[in-house]
Amino acid sequence: MTDVTVPTTAAADPAPATHFHDVDRFVRLPRLSGLTLSPDGRRLVTGVATLNAKGTGYSTALWSVDTAGEAPAVRLTRSAAGETGAVFTADGDLLFTSARPDPGADDAEEPVTALWAIPAAGGEARVVHGRPGGLGPVLTAADADVTIVRANVLPGARDEAEDARLRDARKTAGVSAILHAGYPVRFWDADLGPDEPRLFALETGGEADPLPGTTDAVAPTELRPITVGIGNGLMHAEQVLSPDGATVLAGQTLAVARADLRDVLIRVDVATGERTRLVEDADWDYAPGPISPDSTRAVVVRERRTTPEQAAQLQLMLLDLRTGDVSPLAHDWDRWGHPHAWLPDGSGVVVTADQDGRGPVFVIDVASSAVRQVTDDAAAYTDVVVGRDGAAYALRASYAHPAEPVRVDLATGEVTTLRGPVTRPELPGRLEEVRTEAADGTALRAWLALPGGAGADAPAPLLLWIHGGPLGSWNSWSWRWCPWLLVAQGYAVLLPDPALSTGYGQDFIQRGWGAWGEAPYTDLMDVTDAVVARDDIDETRTAAMGGSFGGYMANWVAGHTDRFDAIVTHASLWALDNFARTTDMSLYWEKELSPAMTDANSPHRAVEQIRTPVLVIHGDKDYRVPINEGLRLWYELLSRSGLPADDEGHSPHRFLYFPDENHWVLKPQNAKVWYGVVAAFLAEHVLGRERPLPAELGLTRAVAEEPAEEPAGAAAEGPADAR
Repeated sequence: MTDVTVPTTAAADPAPATHFHDVDRFVRLPRLSGLTLSPDGRRLVTGVATLNAKGTGYSTALWSVDTAGEAPAVRLTRSAAGETGAVFTADGDLLFTSARPDPGADDAEEPVTALWAIPAAGGEARVVHGRPGGLGPVLTAADADVTIVRANVLPGARDEAEDARLRDARKTAGVSAILHAGYPVRFWDADLGPDEPRLFALETGGEADPLPGTTDAVAPTELRPITVGIGNGLMHAEQVLSPDGATVLAGQTLAVARADLRDVLIRVDVATGERTRLVEDADWDYAPGPISPDSTRAVVVRERRTTPEQAAQLQLMLLDLRTGDVSPLAHDWDRWGHPHAWLPDGSGVVVTADQDGRGPVFVIDVASSAVRQVTDDAAAYTDVVVGRDGAAYALRASYAHPAEPVRVDLATGEVTTLRGPVTRPELPGRLEEVRTEAADGTALRAWLALPGGAGADAPAPLLLWIHGGPLGSWNSWSWRWCPWLLVAQGYAVLLPDPALSTGYGQDFIQRGWGAWGEAPYTDLMDVTDAVVARDDIDETRTAAMGGSFGGYMANWVAGHTDRFDAIVTHASLWALDNFARTTDMSLYWEKELSPAMTDANSPHRAVEQIRTPVLVIHGDKDYRVPINEGLRLWYELLSRSGLPADDEGHSPHRFLYFPDENHWVLKPQNAKVWYGVVAAFLAEHVLGRERPLPAELGLTRAVAEEPAEEPAGAAAEGPADAR
């Protein structure tokens, strides 16, 4: 049963018109991400993405936030191309990358991503370094004038000039071919190659010549390679620069037998480029974490290499950068910690971890491994940075609000909201927490987003949303999977964490490992049972939906119960044996998806049992769950399901196909179509009424002259966004 119901936020009853009542207004909401702290601790810089003038994409600008919480946020950059990857140098200059046009370049040159700087003293941004292949992430040292740049180089190039010539030759000839000698060949939505990532030290290349008639002098820069001959080893790895600027701690991916990979840790000497392999383990993959203030130690993350019987596990380790010795850190703590920063005195590390549907901040004492929880609110914290004075700052988000900058007192746990560039949008309902038990006695929990008008006299239809991963948690705001758009239409949206979810201990993950159709499925049904027993929920009107692994589970639900009126499955796994061999990272999935596992848990084996209308959604550029999964699902629904197409080809099932989208639907206008089609499909099968399909589809559809009564909690469409 439901034993805890905690209101987190509330709206008037009935809910007023909000940004969530109009998807056009929703896609125009600004979205905040990323955080970096100036050396003097006086300001934070974050990125704010806003819809571009054509409404076809988002452009990110950099904003400055006062850490004292007194002055309002100030916009630092403005360009159509946008700016990302902001970091401060030790002297206080702000570096970022952008493809904005260089005012000093030839107008005929095509802009590429270059490194820009805003001086600590202020003024206009200027180009620090550019190259034909563009530049990637930038690392800076806290205590030294050292900048490390990541850039992609064609393997046959001996220097920057030759790389530029080879790129120009491919472009001129119209060649797109890539010859591979290893695995993988693509990742998420990107084709890998023909170039490969390398690290470079950014250095001044000569004397500065002032511009004619001015005293403005900018010294030329050059890139000195420090990872020559590393091949594709940095393709997916992270890198960390020590505070003294002498060492890069990097993850390196090594190719091993049978198309497998192993992640090890290497130390790169910035001055000489000498590389030393510090940590490797046949049973664990390693990733770098923050380096101590004295540049001698690092906190690193190791991840157990899985088997069909043993689930993934993350652990923290202390690494001695001089000797390569590693030692356990807080291994008695049953959470997956993500390290962000050291305390200024080197006594502890600030980490975050999924926990009970939240993502608190913790401090781990490195001497004793004692873990102390700092924050205790119903929110998830990311991008944590710590100043020289010990003050911590982070982005805080929850299902009650998107990300916002905050100051966190690590001693008391007090959290202060800063004057950020984005305000919280008004919600069309309220958020509650649901707790119940599985049939085996395991504690279960979920978030429940309810329309303002839901109550015993007007119960709301229920929409079960299943998260992806599967190793994840519904614990923070999502722009792609935003429940409030459906709440604004009167649905109650249930966001449960079933077996395999993170934040509930290793045993909770192991419960569902290799048995996706067992505990994860029964947990979802048990939570649903608890919620439909409430008097403010209408058990006779329900639907289920999910994306990625959530889409897999939606497919599984469709074949194993008829309790729902509609199913929406996005980027979903359908035939597990086929998926495991065509996904971009087969080397990972085949460690769990053994023949026995796929035989027992593949949704396609129950296609004949599907008697619920299904909306299939898939993007052609999805390499993680390839389009063949969606194509096969669609064909088998029409030809073999319990609701097959009739003799004239008519079917209650639908297939929403995006030729230019990937695992996610990222383009704003496509996102509007996504939500519009989902809303129309649910309205037809759950509410029993027609809702117009998006006009952008180019279809016509009759709309009843007198629409059926709105579901509980629905409010009138809001006015156009006048901001």
